[in-house]
Amino acid sequence: MVFGLGRKSKKDQAAEPDEAQASTESPDSADKASADTGRRATGPFDVSEISSRDGYVDLGALLIAPSEGLQLRLEVEEATQRVVAVTMDLNGSSLQLQAFAAPKSEGLWDEIREQIGQSVGSQGGQVEEIQGEFGSELIAKLPAGAQDGSQGYRVARFIGVDGPRWFLRGVLGGEAAMQREAAAPLEALFRQIVVIRGDSPMPPRDLLQLRLPKDATATPPPAAPEVPAAPEFKEPGRGPEVTQIG
Repeated sequence: MVFGLGRKSKKDQAAEPDEAQASTESPDSADKASADTGRRATGPFDVSEISSRDGYVDLGALLIAPSEGLQLRLEVEEATQRVVAVTMDLNGSSLQLQAFAAPKSEGLWDEIREQIGQSVGSQGGQVEEIQGEFGSELIAKLPAGAQDGSQGYRVARFIGVDGPRWFLRGVLGGEAAMQREAAAPLEALFRQIVVIRGDSPMPPRDLLQLRLPKDATATPPPAAPEVPAAPEFKEPGRGPEVTQIG
């Protein structure tokens, strides 16, 4: 599998509150509990919900199930060389992954969707909120020049899942951003992801730490572009190097 390197997104530095357990259940907390029950049944999963880590590609905060033809690219923050995202490339489409710490009693996806919409709008783009396999999703379109000089759009599909004290965000690019059939294999892999939040206190929206697998080796960089990083919608770019497993 292949890993590419990129730049990290900005993070919120607010401290995670020490939230008290509510004595009565609000409608919002009831909805969250229902969504979490569905997530535990279909994934993505918390590490406490699996019986063994064997067979996964171990990237620190994320465990990824291998699949035939799947390539993985790790994005690295240039200033610190910290791994901040992983992109899954399969059948000409891509899915960028980032995992964040989240508050105990509420999710982040509603807030992040709003921020993505604001960011895309400030760049002259458009967003559409739809209901998909993982609940509320965003289809984002940004103006982009074609090779022949004409003006077109670059499309990305944002998905998000709130878990126990973590949030997992994915950005589908290529054909998977526009065609459900093309997205199905990556969506299936997204459901198999396991998130390792850890027990240490962390500010909400702080990125969970990713790392290279122990048996990774360096190879030349690929020609394929990366998908935009989040929560902001950024121009595609390529990391400084690629790492090959095995």
